[in-house]
Amino acid sequence: MLFHRSTRMKPWQRLAAAVSAATLGVGLLAGCGSDSADQAAKKSDDAPAAGGTFPVTVEHAFGSTKVEKAPKRVVSVGYTDDQAVLALGIKPVGMVDQYPNPPGTSPDVNTQWPWVKEQWGDTRPEVVMNNGDAGPNYEKIAALRPDLIIAVYSEIDRAGYEKLSKIAPTVGRTKSEKEPFSAPWQDNAVHIAKALGQEAKGTELVKGIQDKLDAARKAHPEFANQTAVALSWYKDSAAPFTTTDVRGRLVTGIGYKGQTEIDKIADGKFYTVLSPERMDLIDVDRIFVVADAADQEALKKFQLFTNLNAVKNGKVSYLLDSEGPAAGAAMSQGTLLSLPYAIDELVKSAGQV
Repeated sequence: MLFHRSTRMKPWQRLAAAVSAATLGVGLLAGCGSDSADQAAKKSDDAPAAGGTFPVTVEHAFGSTKVEKAPKRVVSVGYTDDQAVLALGIKPVGMVDQYPNPPGTSPDVNTQWPWVKEQWGDTRPEVVMNNGDAGPNYEKIAALRPDLIIAVYSEIDRAGYEKLSKIAPTVGRTKSEKEPFSAPWQDNAVHIAKALGQEAKGTELVKGIQDKLDAARKAHPEFANQTAVALSWYKDSAAPFTTTDVRGRLVTGIGYKGQTEIDKIADGKFYTVLSPERMDLIDVDRIFVVADAADQEALKKFQLFTNLNAVKNGKVSYLLDSEGPAAGAAMSQGTLLSLPYAIDELVKSAGQV
């Protein structure tokens, strides 16, 4: 499985020396940007500005940012921030490449998911960071000449935030978020909507998804009496997600109880890799496996997994991550656009076995 907010990513604290050029200012960086980034910036000059009410001041983990007027060129540095921006009617000029394309294929799979394809249309944003990179490409970002940078669903630290802020007004993750990726999806969505001057619309979209979750719980009252976990296969081990991760929140959102003991051993991370003696933590009523075919097969051959009561009783839902219907990707992204699709696929999978 490809862990988004990649578990293979080096900490942001190691970035400073490698990208010190980012502190030199927008003018110098823009001159060093890629041709494609320059072209994307020029094309976006003719794009209509985002609607909404401005100016607006957004409080976030690194302080506050004032957005003076409706942005025309938005760069998203968070892994899924582009989808929240898209949901509010704006096509980012730069984004993170969360899932890599199969070699030799195009267009970018991240613009082709069933829940975003229509919104992107023929637009092809510049990739400013790939999943697994140490950090964003500051030169590319500067070359895009953004008037707003969204870095909400991101592990960016203060040093990275300050570098981005030298390029354009930057909105970091929510002020109350203690660990990266731990904020509720609802908070992230409204936070981004506020930065775009569309807080009311963001709140309305969140309510629509919440209504869908409520309907799933009402239709399946049996979920309330069961504990469930979402997990994947990583480093030859079962790797469950915490209840604060977007996948964990979705499982509890449709009515299941979460396994909070996983949160304790994860120690602030969004997942943990289970040692053999702790496999009992996932011996629950329902298991949702988020992984592509090869990793699913590896997990099915893992004896410590196959010995679990849930597996023996057929209480496992296997959800392809980036392949096929990509229900796992929709869960992992947990955005205003992906969640309606993810909820439908998750509920359907729970009823199949």
